[in-house]
Amino acid sequence: MSNILEETNFILKKYKIKANKALGQNFLISQEVVDKIVESSNISKEDLVIEIGPGLGTLTKELLEKAGKVIAIELDDKMLQILNDRFALYDNFELINNDVLKVDLGKIIKKEKKENNLKKAKVVANLPYYITTPIIMKLLEEKLDLESITVMIQKEVADRLAEIPGGKNTGAITYTVYFYAETEKILEVPNNSFIPEPEVTSEVIKLNIRKEEPVKVDDKELFFKIIKSAFMQRRKTLLNGLTNAKVFKNKEEGIKVLKELGISENIRAEKLTLEQFAQLSDLLIKDSEN
Repeated sequence: MSNILEETNFILKKYKIKANKALGQNFLISQEVVDKIVESSNISKEDLVIEIGPGLGTLTKELLEKAGKVIAIELDDKMLQILNDRFALYDNFELINNDVLKVDLGKIIKKEKKENNLKKAKVVANLPYYITTPIIMKLLEEKLDLESITVMIQKEVADRLAEIPGGKNTGAITYTVYFYAETEKILEVPNNSFIPEPEVTSEVIKLNIRKEEPVKVDDKELFFKIIKSAFMQRRKTLLNGLTNAKVFKNKEEGIKVLKELGISENIRAEKLTLEQFAQLSDLLIKDSEN
């Protein structure tokens, strides 16, 4: 740990900066964790790597050695000079100063694969915890040409993302992630692997993007709306949740639909399988057309 720690302290001192709490900055100082992230992301010279929130460039340095090209997306202006100074001699490094949620990643991936003859695109990042979910949702919902997403995030969020629908940590996001990717847990990261130490434990997970969706649905927008609505009020039954969210016109309709699918009217959302949500969505479309 000491080498990265010394390097990090040297950079912070040299550029007179401190971690920005508002941007959720905690600087990784564990070589073991860096190595594990890089190893599990399985990068080669044929790959384009998109790194979100590179910060001081601790992970970037290792990615540049392995990847064909690394595009780092950094929002914090204070980090730009550090990153440009550190990686000026690398011809496979590009820095974008923007909020990743506003960046057209699809366009970037297409351009880079074509111009630099790169085979696959992968996201590797130590994500800012305050904005983890919107970033992951963007990466999945935009149907980007990605092979995998290897990220370090808060353990509590990792448990929900990596859960199988119906498991004890199931939330609305569990179904969405499962729909688009197969997730594996890589490594739990204690808070003393960072400076300053975050108050939470972190975890590295890898999302392998599915080539084929696990269920077919007639209307994806409605399908995900139903899942979201079902989890809006976790303590309620699925019937009450979907009635309150106006997915069902009224309770009577809800009871009829659930009965038709052989689902108990007292069931809670987290007990449904992905297939059952798909059947529910398709049945509601069919009913609305009749």
